[in-house]
Amino acid sequence: MPTTEEPAGQEKSGTPDAARASRTSDDRRVDRSGIAVAAALLLACGVFVTFGVLDSDDDPVAERPATPTAEVTYEVLGEGAADISYRGAGGDRAYVVTNVGLPWRKTVSIPLGASPIVNVTLGAKGGTADCTLAVRGKHIQRATATGAFGRTTCSGELPTPEASAAPEGNR
Repeated sequence: MPTTEEPAGQEKSGTPDAARASRTSDDRRVDRSGIAVAAALLLACGVFVTFGVLDSDDDPVAERPATPTAEVTYEVLGEGAADISYRGAGGDRAYVVTNVGLPWRKTVSIPLGASPIVNVTLGAKGGTADCTLAVRGKHIQRATATGAFGRTTCSGELPTPEASAAPEGNR
């Protein structure tokens, strides 16, 4: 019959220190397994959060219609090199290329309502450079830079998305 000091079903070990040592190693295993379980749960939560953030299939932003754009072509003709800045894709950022060899050409899609623009600056050696701007293949503007550090700008206006909205059959 077990005593009140010993739980039922446990065998007596030869020394009290051995019983304490086996209990301590069991307690450590439980603590380590608890840490491992907690780490696995934390990792699983991190994966679900990351998947939810990175998954764009059900993203409400992706369901919104894209902003209509227009294809804009910038072209700089001449000889030598120039520094060129232009409004790039997205329409909210200026891109700069320095000491680029001429001729140079770039086509980007710019949101309707934004203003396409290209700036040309010649170097110390000067020369002549012509910039041109075309929207959807239609020539909009041409300008010329001459001489040392000569500058020119070509710009245009794109219609607003509301003004360019047309029924599907008229596009």
